[in-house]
Amino acid sequence: MSGVGARVLRREDDRHLRGRGQFVADLHLPGQQEVAFLRSPVAHGLIRHLAAPDDARDRVFAQADLGGLKPIVARSTLPGYRDSEWHALAPGRVRFVGEPVAMAVAPDRAEAEDLVERIALEIEEWPALVTAAQALAADAPRLHDGWPDNRFVSLRYEKDFERHAAAAPVVVRRQVRLSRQAIVPLEGKAVLATWDERAGQLVVHTATQVPHMIRSGLAETLGLDEHAIRVIAPDVGGGFGYKLILQPEELCVAWLALTRRRPFRYVEDRREHLTAGANTRQHAYDLTAHADEEGRILALDAHVTVDGGAYSNWPFTAGIEPGQATGNLPGPYAIRGYRCRTECVATNKPAFLPYRGVARTGVCFAIELLVDAVARAVGRDPVDVRRDNLVPPAAMPFENVAGKRYDGGDYPGSLERAREAVGFDAIRARQAAGEADGRRIGVGFATYTEQTAHGAKVFGAWGLPIVPGYEQAVARITPDGALELRVGLQSHGQGLETTLAQIAHEELGLPLERIRVIHGDTGETPFSTGTYASRAIVWAGGAVAEACRALKPRLVAIGAHLMQAAVAETRLDRGRIVAPLAEASIREVAFAWYRDPTRLPPDVDPRGLEAVGGYRPATDTGTFSYATHAAVVAVDPDLGAVEILDYVVVEDCGRRINPMVVDGQTYGGTVQGLGSALFEESAYSADGQPLASTFADYLLPGAADVPAIRILHMETPSPHTTYGARGVGEGGAIAPPAAIFNAVNDAIHPLGAVVGETPLTPRRLLAALAEARLDR
Repeated sequence: MSGVGARVLRREDDRHLRGRGQFVADLHLPGQQEVAFLRSPVAHGLIRHLAAPDDARDRVFAQADLGGLKPIVARSTLPGYRDSEWHALAPGRVRFVGEPVAMAVAPDRAEAEDLVERIALEIEEWPALVTAAQALAADAPRLHDGWPDNRFVSLRYEKDFERHAAAAPVVVRRQVRLSRQAIVPLEGKAVLATWDERAGQLVVHTATQVPHMIRSGLAETLGLDEHAIRVIAPDVGGGFGYKLILQPEELCVAWLALTRRRPFRYVEDRREHLTAGANTRQHAYDLTAHADEEGRILALDAHVTVDGGAYSNWPFTAGIEPGQATGNLPGPYAIRGYRCRTECVATNKPAFLPYRGVARTGVCFAIELLVDAVARAVGRDPVDVRRDNLVPPAAMPFENVAGKRYDGGDYPGSLERAREAVGFDAIRARQAAGEADGRRIGVGFATYTEQTAHGAKVFGAWGLPIVPGYEQAVARITPDGALELRVGLQSHGQGLETTLAQIAHEELGLPLERIRVIHGDTGETPFSTGTYASRAIVWAGGAVAEACRALKPRLVAIGAHLMQAAVAETRLDRGRIVAPLAEASIREVAFAWYRDPTRLPPDVDPRGLEAVGGYRPATDTGTFSYATHAAVVAVDPDLGAVEILDYVVVEDCGRRINPMVVDGQTYGGTVQGLGSALFEESAYSADGQPLASTFADYLLPGAADVPAIRILHMETPSPHTTYGARGVGEGGAIAPPAAIFNAVNDAIHPLGAVVGETPLTPRRLLAALAEARLDR
């Protein structure tokens, strides 16, 4: 009852609920100094003067002081891609408000911040390119020297478009926009670095999802061999993509520790995160659907613009968002012709980073609002048009028009279950009767696919500087018969210390309390590109299973010898080695190997009780989870208020290793999606000043804003993965904006209004209703 499929309580939760987690902010080393940053107060300009106070010249550092430190350069092989040099501290030109210009060190953070305020800084302010449209203007100044325009990359894809578009009698055009967001993990950036004289290593404790990749990035920029750096990720308070990249602050702190040979630490505060931290989600879509009279989309034409901010991040680059958008825009639909132009544009805002559901929240929002628009154009109910366009289960496995290979599932079935769960027919009857309080009821659906656990072919096609290969895990039986698992990824909220132990229990039968998962330390674990793209349970889970399976015959051989039984008649069963007439425990086998080798068989495997398992899914292009979200809303046309009356998720992530963890990931992701839909926006003034620098301005969904989300499960095992598991980490965050906007548009459609820009604030909703009244 503790293996694959069991609802096991997360073992991580006990220490966190008791306040016993160990984060970077909890670490204290002898002689530790704290770091604070002077950040640019303008979005674009030239540093004319920068000077430390006379009494603190040895405690203040600018870029010119960082000898030997190279800039972050994220290279890509995508055609036409342009890289940028992102210096740890701005060397002369600043490109966004909050860009680090200098740093100060002191025994405590307050003193370091006081010192920052005494640094003299003069910047010649230049015009800021705040929007992608401004940056794309022919006369716009170039954000990076030598660029012919302000595009990081521009991608084009076309397949069978003209032929199918020409045959379509119905043409529907739609524009949708997603506003810029902050990522807002519970813990922001945090890094503590020191020099270990005995090991001859730079030891960097950092809040990251990708410790091995950070080691590679630090080695490149510091000019060190990788073996001279050890990266340790302690407990990490959420990542969501924010902690996927090499951060300038990590470089600064690592350089200080390397050159000064003492510990230095930096912990980001919330204001820094909201103003200078990476922003995300800002996509613009111009779409044209070519459909038949029933609303079946025959061809799709799209122009996608991503506001990429000032710099290309390492290692995922500014190319990952347009790449993901191009490939995933057709979604779960059997569209026959497709043409897409996608570009990522440099602007004077913080660098765009991956965020939970990379690009797919945007493409789901775009295609789902377009499907509803097509339905209204042909006079049919959107739920019926959506069903008719979905890939049917009989067509699985299915390669969509963008080359994505869907490995199984029942997309129309998930829509039908969501339709039934919200009581669709009763909602339509309620709409016809009207509400006594004058509000308008609406119901909306959104179905999506989530490409998870993709590997070298996909990431290699995006031209990234680091591409995942095989995932490895080490399984070691300890002298007392317990099990140690060492994996190279990092758990930062997914429950991997529990689910990976469940897989080991499934294979070896040891109790969960005797299985220990070690992760997040490049000095103790095998190489891994880390935790992202909903890959961990598929890749690391497969590696753990392989390593445990490699131990089985060794345990059985030693156990059979101890019992004087034939190996062929001996088996491992529920954590014990069982022969026809006797049983032996794994503890007894371990004792013989470690403490009494005279009892071992003469032909014992010399590799002992430690095994390495390597794994990658049978297909390197990923496995596709999917879901349908359904929202029922009440809209107040006088106040612009939206209340979510019901919210249903029907999801299929294949075999659920731990259903409780799947539910937790789905709930959490869905709440983040509600934030994208209704609350969160990183707004900027015309001169590039961030307008949301505290939680008084940057709104997050609170407990009173979250409905009682209902989750229904389907389970279609993937044919390509161990146990048939698919990734689930990002899924919940993808569909809520689309489902909620479709529900609101369903409510206000009789008024002639339509909304299509996140977040759906009362101001935006009232503006749409006022515009509709003017058009009547």
